[in-house]
Amino acid sequence: MSVPSSFNLAGKCALVTGCNKGIGQAMALGLAAAGADIIGVSASLLLSGSETEQQIRALGRQFHAYQADFSEREQVDAFISQVQQDFSRIDILINNAGTIRRQPAAEHSDKFWDEVLTVNLDTPFRLARAIGGQMLAQGNGKIIFTASLLTFQGGVMVPGYAASKGAIGSLVKALANEWAGRGVNVNAIAPGYIATDNTEALRNDPERSLSILSRIPAGRWGRPEDFQGPAVFLASSAADYVHGTILTVDGGWMGR
Repeated sequence: MSVPSSFNLAGKCALVTGCNKGIGQAMALGLAAAGADIIGVSASLLLSGSETEQQIRALGRQFHAYQADFSEREQVDAFISQVQQDFSRIDILINNAGTIRRQPAAEHSDKFWDEVLTVNLDTPFRLARAIGGQMLAQGNGKIIFTASLLTFQGGVMVPGYAASKGAIGSLVKALANEWAGRGVNVNAIAPGYIATDNTEALRNDPERSLSILSRIPAGRWGRPEDFQGPAVFLASSAADYVHGTILTVDGGWMGR
């Protein structure tokens, strides 16, 4: 069966943050498999020869690597300036990079709070503002944020993370309200419980892991590759009439 042309990303350029591993890497590979060239950025991304680069080039697509610590405003400013200088057109922005710090709310330090809010909210907004401005000038573009189940729920011992992801849900809608009529789609993907570094502590806790799995109708932890199809859809012309939506990829968790 052939893939509908509306899902074809050939000739598109996608900027994917946090693409060194996990969900971000999987989304980058999905976009590349659909035909897009990839600009990747991560604090720990090798500037040449990374696993992500090797896999994307094996698909016949181009990969351009950058390093930036998203908790450092100066590095973010430098990255935005450089990538806009290097690429006059960016068609897709995947605002995926994020962090989490676990500590009871009564003990949650200012350091943890500031770091999480900077990485998960401030920097994604500033990237969307800059790259979104380019997209508005060119008359089209797709922006996809990585939200969370904690966009809808409160979580336990992650007050900064919950606050940042709740705000991402509102930011997606706010940007969509302004930009939908100007050709720029802004949406989000909300992962459920996925087997990545961020959930390692939960998966290693037998009681919490069993509690989580018992609520997931699909009966398993999600995998990074579960995000390839949703990312391609939201980045493609198949989603041209989708604005301000938060797509849950959670094995049915939110329907329980």
